[in-house]
Amino acid sequence: MKKLLLVLLVVALASFLFVGCFAVPDGAEGEGEGEGEAEICPTVSVTSQAAVGGKTYIKGGKQTITVTFAVPTEPVSVFVGNALKSDVFLPLYATEVVVYPNADKTVYEGTFKFGKSEDFEDCSEAYIYVVTCETCDACKYPYTVDADKPYVKLEVTVSGEFEDCPCGGCAMTISSVTEESVCDPDVVCCGDDCSGLASWSFRLFDEYPWNVCCDAGCEDPIFEDSGTDCPITFTTDCLDEGILFR
Repeated sequence: MKKLLLVLLVVALASFLFVGCFAVPDGAEGEGEGEGEAEICPTVSVTSQAAVGGKTYIKGGKQTITVTFAVPTEPVSVFVGNALKSDVFLPLYATEVVVYPNADKTVYEGTFKFGKSEDFEDCSEAYIYVVTCETCDACKYPYTVDADKPYVKLEVTVSGEFEDCPCGGCAMTISSVTEESVCDPDVVCCGDDCSGLASWSFRLFDEYPWNVCCDAGCEDPIFEDSGTDCPITFTTDCLDEGILFR
């Protein structure tokens, strides 16, 4: 009998701990089992986040973190890991983010500057942690900061006086450079070392577009091209002399 009571006591304590990790909205009492309950771990989003290959990437710089709960929840603490991912409750070098709730305490927002540091290199992995109660582990959200911009090294070749380019017109061929190596594989000078290249675009103008307005979209280019892959290579249409491109 003593063994049975001890087992029942352990089950009861485990049940209390389990319920402590859930939030029940007002008016949920008396409903069917499981109805009206929501897991305490919220939804977390960052303004610049993008999913690539099953990972969440965040741009470097100041970003807004939004934490959304299914039910009113407080108190709430948000931390950003500045070191590599950790298996402990909170990493040693986590930074707390000041977050502000909405009126009903379901949405919390705060800003954090993501970037490189001595202990956090570009494209390193870490976690955003949300802490809501002392009895539960922190909710963890993995992310990777992509602080460096895509890169490309271009070569421009001008060819003129084609049969379809009258009056001394010319065409330009623009290609990304490939650096040749004797012992190592050739290196294409185009791409991104973290999340990868999403796309590239090229616009050619016959006059400086910002003389008209502050947005290049208000001046039509005389030639444009775009793509998603490296290496980059394309040839413009027949062009007149005296053009200015960006």
